[in-house]
Amino acid sequence: MGKSLADRFDAARRVFEEADDVLGISLSRLCFEGPEEELKLTENTQPALLSVSTAAWTLLRERGWQPDYVAGHSLGEYSALVAAGSLSFADALRLVRKRGRYMQEAVPPGIGAMAALLKMPEDKLDAVLQQAAEGEVVSAANFNSADQVVIAGHAGAVNRAVALAKAAGARRAVLLPVSAPFHCALMKPAQERLRADLDQTEVRDLQFPLINNWQAREIRTGAEARQGLYQQVPNPVRWLEAMRHLAANGVARAVEIGAGSVLGGLLRGIEPPIAAMKAGEAADIEGLAY
Repeated sequence: MGKSLADRFDAARRVFEEADDVLGISLSRLCFEGPEEELKLTENTQPALLSVSTAAWTLLRERGWQPDYVAGHSLGEYSALVAAGSLSFADALRLVRKRGRYMQEAVPPGIGAMAALLKMPEDKLDAVLQQAAEGEVVSAANFNSADQVVIAGHAGAVNRAVALAKAAGARRAVLLPVSAPFHCALMKPAQERLRADLDQTEVRDLQFPLINNWQAREIRTGAEARQGLYQQVPNPVRWLEAMRHLAANGVARAVEIGAGSVLGGLLRGIEPPIAAMKAGEAADIEGLAY
């Protein structure tokens, strides 16, 4: 991922070179060549995704793009804050590298799990989670769209919730191939370790407002941004609410910046509608008109 950007544009290549220098590893090689098993380690995945999105944003900025709002899903909130001038790219790299390590170390392998619930009846979700818990942790981790909720927690409780969700009318309930149970109470140790790093990092006021994950609320100050990054670790990503906030405030077009196109798909069903465009490959950048 990101290779076409670096091959085609000098500015994008310099972003990956900076990432290599800051982290002291060949992150660019991991992004462009793998191996996949190494790239999937969350302490590598997080700075890799940040680097791809920052490279793509750098190219859009060079072409005169200026957003009315920014938003980022989970890790993407760091990319959004870099775009808004609140975090330097170097500081964001250091933070997400540690964030990934802290998250991985918070829960031993095999202890946690995550699952996606599709078309889950909204009025039955709380009861399913309460019944599935049996003294363990299981809670909503991502409110992604009107049709998709992701849950996280102890593996046993998540598995019980999957079975109960199907019985309660969910169209599908599937376990996700993740390395840790993100955005649930099991991440509190990671949250506390990250606090010191956030406190030592300069977080400036934003050039454009951000709709944060923790509250799905518009923020503009560095203090709010720092608090949001701290609070998002064990709390759910309120992405659906964030997108509805943008739609209600007149946003009609969104550009998904970085690897993949998952977020554009999640915009389906937002009212009033928001058209999604993609900016993650060289061809995307060259084809976008401001």
